[in-house]
Amino acid sequence: MQAQVSLAKLAAGSTLPVLIQGETGVGKEVVAQALHAWSPRRDRPFVQLNCSAIPENLLESELFGHVKGSFSGAVKDRPGRFLAADGGTLLLDEIGDMPLSAQTRLLRVLQEGRFEAVGSDRTLGVDVRVIAATHVDLPAAVRAGRFREDLYYRLAVFPLQIPPLRERPEDLLPLARGFLEGPARRGGRGPWILSPEAQVALRAAPWPGNIRQLLNSLERATLLLPQGRLEVRHLGLAPAPPARSAPPRSELQPLPTLVENERQYLEEALRRCEGRIYGPEGAAALVGLKPTTLQSRLLKLGIRRRGQGDSAG
Repeated sequence: MQAQVSLAKLAAGSTLPVLIQGETGVGKEVVAQALHAWSPRRDRPFVQLNCSAIPENLLESELFGHVKGSFSGAVKDRPGRFLAADGGTLLLDEIGDMPLSAQTRLLRVLQEGRFEAVGSDRTLGVDVRVIAATHVDLPAAVRAGRFREDLYYRLAVFPLQIPPLRERPEDLLPLARGFLEGPARRGGRGPWILSPEAQVALRAAPWPGNIRQLLNSLERATLLLPQGRLEVRHLGLAPAPPARSAPPRSELQPLPTLVENERQYLEEALRRCEGRIYGPEGAAALVGLKPTTLQSRLLKLGIRRRGQGDSAG
């Protein structure tokens, strides 16, 4: 995550498009807001549009505006999000769900900085830094024909990949503690602490909804308990599975003795060497002993040689 933040700070000073990718709930919008705040455009508008929340027949109007009478219900001229973000930053969230017709017009704005409102033949120019965000695998969408390849490469000039929460478990407790401090500062509620069992459960949970799910769980917990020690039940999580303990010694198979281990080892060495002791192919060379020392050990352990004799005769 620190590496991605470093990359984001590098990208913030440019006007190039940025593509933020990651699962639902990882904080793509937060990263986009940080990019704007770190940029020279920080004092200009930050405007966002969720492309999946707008009906397809209205998306172009939302982006580029429309003139009165351009379609049923257009009772007056209305500027779109590009004009609202002029001089600033426009976040196009869930851009992977944008219809192809709007993708074509968006590509022109990215290339030329110009567009026409719906129902107008007047060309408008804007200076907008575009940040796109999506949980969709855009290269796969390109291959499937659902996303324009040229638009993908225009947006992915500076890609950022935000890792899911399950890949950054070391962030879980700092994020949770930071959130719990927020309501206490804002509303005078709290303070709260997380019990050891709650901390273990937080780290063990899979968090498919990522940070958004984590914050929702903590918000619920602070409503149930105005202050104090948050337990697993307050978080709505399953208790972490107990650590597996070693079985009692009485249930374990007895360990072989050192003599038994040595006997098995030397018998296997003899088997592999077909009973030979001397020579480069003999068992003595295999186990790293002098042939006379090996013979002495075999005699002491009562091991009889099988197969061929040794190469010395």
